[in-house]
Amino acid sequence: MNKAARRITHEPGYILHSYPWSEHSLILEAFTRHHGRIALLAKGAKRPSSNFRPVLLPMQPLLLTWSGAAEIRTLKGAEWGGGHIMPGGDALLAASYASELLLRTLPREDPAPALFDAYAALLAHLAAQPASPSTAAALRAFELLLLRALGQLPALDAQTLTLTPLDPAAPYTLVPESGLRAASNGDPALPGAHWQALDAALGEAAPFAATLRATAALGAAARPLHTMLRHSLRHYCGCELHTPRLVREARTLAAASHSPRSPCHSFPSPPR
Repeated sequence: MNKAARRITHEPGYILHSYPWSEHSLILEAFTRHHGRIALLAKGAKRPSSNFRPVLLPMQPLLLTWSGAAEIRTLKGAEWGGGHIMPGGDALLAASYASELLLRTLPREDPAPALFDAYAALLAHLAAQPASPSTAAALRAFELLLLRALGQLPALDAQTLTLTPLDPAAPYTLVPESGLRAASNGDPALPGAHWQALDAALGEAAPFAATLRATAALGAAARPLHTMLRHSLRHYCGCELHTPRLVREARTLAAASHSPRSPCHSFPSPPR
């Protein structure tokens, strides 16, 4: 088939972000299972009568149909893929953060089916347990899987530069570019046994569920892991993420008895 006439039908996907293209149309940043992150032009999607209008919602499983070979494809159809409803409350903020991570880190048209499955599992978990204490653990699991999919997470069962096996009782820190190394005083760190458990979980057949269990078992050690992963993701994103700032603003407003802002449509238009 001529590449210019290529049509993709019923591709599983999620809308990460949308922004206006004209008076009546939208550009969608979608994350799809077999085609990675793609840009889609949804013609007329802003019209009240558009069939797209009630379907093109963020964090909802969709089946997308598009055509074209340009950088921005033309959306031809979108159907709800069934399954979970949109997360709410703190879970919505967590899902928005995960969506922004994908938007900021994934190159266009680079398939990552295992990461797609992890994102789908994260959203399903957040929708099913919107007020769960495991929300933070679910995010740490997703961050680890994202770094691994990007090729930026070293093996977690040995020191990266020396390949020396970890001492289960000794502390180790994760450093962007340098990988896993022995911790110095003041470094955020986990004992070797925790890193080994995380490494084993990431290698399971269902890595999101296994890594969620491993991160949930960290207890107080989850805080230094959060610090290390945040530093790594900020380094590889190359910019400050917007959702954490919005969460801080929301908490400040909530403390002052005002309604927090929703982060769902607060991302700036990404570069093409």
